Amino acid sequence: MDWSWLTPYVYVAIGVLVTFLVAHIVRKTIREVLPKYMTKEIYQPLELLIYYSILFFGIISSLSPLNIDLSGLLVAGGVLGIAVGFASRTVFSNFLSGIFLYIDKPLRIGDAVRVEGVVEGVVREINIFSTRIMSWDGHIVRIPNEKLFSSPIVNFSMMPVRRISINVGVSYSSDLEKAKKALIKLAESHPFVLVNPPPEVLVQEYGDSAIILNFRCWAPTSEWFSTKVWLLARIKEALDEVGVEIPFPQRVVWLRQS
Repeated sequence: MDWSWLTPYVYVAIGVLVTFLVAHIVRKTIREVLPKYMTKEIYQPLELLIYYSILFFGIISSLSPLNIDLSGLLVAGGVLGIAVGFASRTVFSNFLSGIFLYIDKPLRIGDAVRVEGVVEGVVREINIFSTRIMSWDGHIVRIPNEKLFSSPIVNFSMMPVRRISINVGVSYSSDLEKAKKALIKLAESHPFVLVNPPPEVLVQEYGDSAIILNFRCWAPTSEWFSTKVWLLARIKEALDEVGVEIPFPQRVVWLRQS
């Protein structure tokens, strides 16, 4: 009996078997290697994309010994791919942006950030398609990674220290040197204000009702907010002790007499 007709099917079976074997090896390698460099949210979609792409193209190639005309299938697949491509353009863009965000690392979970024009708060979750930030009001804001990647991001937690900057208005009749020394002494009395760089007070501008002093000092990022709140609560008391007035807005009116 002539068994030669079975030969193409044997080749197809071997091709499909090899395809599944290669796909399994690649998938196993991805699961062993990528978790060392990426989070689960990043490598899992990438793993599925590579795995099913190998299966699709491998099985299509394995059918060639049967002399099946795959041109119609490829054309239909191409048309379907174009349609799906247009429909999923945003999804794919978010996917790529998520990978680029992971590589660039402009933010991490727990960082205090400001996404210009979108939201300011603490990063709660970073996925392959979107990032969730909890605003200072306690709202969870979901930002597509495409928008996040193209927006200016200010990361308040990236550096170990941050500068505190407070504007203080003092009256024109005040002794500026006394005011400066009082503010610097106040900063030096706080345990988290850094000695280097040292606190400083500069004249920023001459306003309508007051001379505006810019009071600056540095504190650890983790203690920045509490230190600023502490200083704000005690500035008036420190200036009152040296007789420096913080004026309220006022106008001097001159009446012309005949």
